[in-house]
Amino acid sequence: MPDSNPQPPPSSSPSGSSGPADPGALLLCGARLTDGRTVDVRLDGGRIEAVGTAGSLAASGTRACGARVDLGGYLLLPAPAEPHAHGDTALSADEGGPVSYDPHDVQRRATEAALLQLGHGATALRAHVRVGEIQELNALAAVLQARRSLRGLTELTTVAMPRLLTGVAGADGLAMLRDAVKMGASVVGGCPDLDPDPTGYVEAVLEVASEHGCPVDLHTDAADPARLSRLAAMAGGLRPGVTLGPCGGLGRLPSQVASRTADQLAAAGVTVVCLPQGGCAGVERRATAPVRLLRSAGVRVAAGSGALRDVSNPVGRGDPLEAAYLLASRHGLRPEDAYDCVSGSARAALGLPEVRVEAGFPAELLAVRGDRLAGALSLAYSRIVVHRGRVVARTSAVREYCNSAVAAELGLPRQGRGEPS
Repeated sequence: MPDSNPQPPPSSSPSGSSGPADPGALLLCGARLTDGRTVDVRLDGGRIEAVGTAGSLAASGTRACGARVDLGGYLLLPAPAEPHAHGDTALSADEGGPVSYDPHDVQRRATEAALLQLGHGATALRAHVRVGEIQELNALAAVLQARRSLRGLTELTTVAMPRLLTGVAGADGLAMLRDAVKMGASVVGGCPDLDPDPTGYVEAVLEVASEHGCPVDLHTDAADPARLSRLAAMAGGLRPGVTLGPCGGLGRLPSQVASRTADQLAAAGVTVVCLPQGGCAGVERRATAPVRLLRSAGVRVAAGSGALRDVSNPVGRGDPLEAAYLLASRHGLRPEDAYDCVSGSARAALGLPEVRVEAGFPAELLAVRGDRLAGALSLAYSRIVVHRGRVVARTSAVREYCNSAVAAELGLPRQGRGEPS
């Protein structure tokens, strides 16, 4: 079964590959694509250099190709991205008391959480971090330190989340938000639902974002259509853009109201990040946004994992393929559309360039054991993760059975090392 805490491989060549003459070059051999083709993919300089039929790119020899990784039996996909994580509180469910915001503890948890999600395939991660109150800027500083230590393995960006921004009580939060951006938070956010003046909260966030040219990412249940309409009107045309999540309250609205609100979000260019695996600390009620309704209205919908084993969801896995599986199995999306929510749309929500398994695109890739996307979403235990053109994580799974005459008679696939003792 899969290693529960996959680690990046050592810097030496992957097993089964020859030593690279050029450490920047990598040849992925015999990978299957979602269109059914089996191909070789050559990576260099952090990008996909060439894609050819299986065996065609190896003809020039090892020295020209660099290291090789055999992907026979694997499906090769654009890597997922995680658009909604909480690095400061991740992996805190078992602490047995209040969450520790000691900078060392936060950095350790944020780093471990990012590596866990990297092992699942997410090569880019947006972490929402609380600022102000007891945390002040300490938690943010710790997550930013984790970001620096992870450079080259995964791309970690941070969202500054103040609790209050309006009135006398919110003055400190507003000052802290501006300081957070100066410190290195690349996105401004928070939860307007928790402020006595939600509209004023959004206005303050948009003002800070406009001052610094930052994206906006807000937590909201989206249960109040009038408030959401005002938010969409204020956000319309803001660049680099506005993201909302998890918006589970939209699913509890009457269908006509929800449909009209979805049209307003689409017209404003707002992205919605849903959390099919559960909620997060920023929103109390758990529900998944009506993804099919939103997509039909033209809203970009991405999917995130939310809580990763914190008090909001002590069993959260942080696995983007699980999120895609739930969108397909529970919400009726086609496997291709469900996977897009955790890959292409998630990357777009983070402002990252598109990835395709084609020459010229970034070498951000995930190989999963299987030959069809639907099967990969169901049983994607074995995974190989490529970031900036190099293998940065592997997870391997072996399922074993006792010898069975029935299995042999029917020719069923079997892995094992003989009879168990």
